Amino acid sequence: MVTGAASGIGRCTADLLRERGDRVIGVDLRGTEVLADLSTGDGRRAAAEAVLARTGGTVDGVVTCAGLAGTDPRLVSVNYFGTTELLAHLRPALAAAPRPRAVAVSSVVVVHGCDEALVEACLSGAEAEALALAGRAVAEGRGRQLYPSSKAALARWVRRTCLAPGWADAGIPLNAVGPGVVLTPMAATAVTDERTRRARDAAVPMPLNHHQPPESVAEVLAFLVSEANSHITGQLVYADGGAEATLRGPLAY
Repeated sequence: MVTGAASGIGRCTADLLRERGDRVIGVDLRGTEVLADLSTGDGRRAAAEAVLARTGGTVDGVVTCAGLAGTDPRLVSVNYFGTTELLAHLRPALAAAPRPRAVAVSSVVVVHGCDEALVEACLSGAEAEALALAGRAVAEGRGRQLYPSSKAALARWVRRTCLAPGWADAGIPLNAVGPGVVLTPMAATAVTDERTRRARDAAVPMPLNHHQPPESVAEVLAFLVSEANSHITGQLVYADGGAEATLRGPLAY
């Protein structure tokens, strides 16, 4: 199953997996096998039920690419809860598979500052509180913190959950990928407007091959969700053209 499969990284990942012989169930608002709104609890449950109905209760792999950018408080619901709750719903179906795998899309922007109160609200499962904090951040002119905060919370959830009962002990590797600037519709303004592009390049410097196509991220996701990945779990794998190494320096590891 691939969320966000109608466009961008999700679509590229779904296409790549199909090319390699996998049966893929895409989830998105439109244009996929399962239509669902992952910004709501009901939508997440409906998505999981639709996927389970199509698979007979067993899912070999989950790739969560659905996400929003910008300063809309709802991005917290999609980016964090739309992944974590959906994975929780599907965990038994993953555990029923012979070689299950799961991977989420985070971001290299987690190395920047985030709203720790918002991150903690997400990690505690308090969606209403998280949305309230997100709304307050927007009202106070801190809306740009929402995206990195949601992605930081997701990366921390992966780190914490990978060892929780029902994951590693059930043979389920759980990881995240942190891309840099990806040439998708969601990033179109950031790379076409000269002023915005310069600001983005300063925030996410990519010395290796500069801005990346979605295919470069799809290749990493496809590996992490493949049987070839037997022992990588709990990791945020930066596929970012060297942005994280540039921003954090040689002493970080």
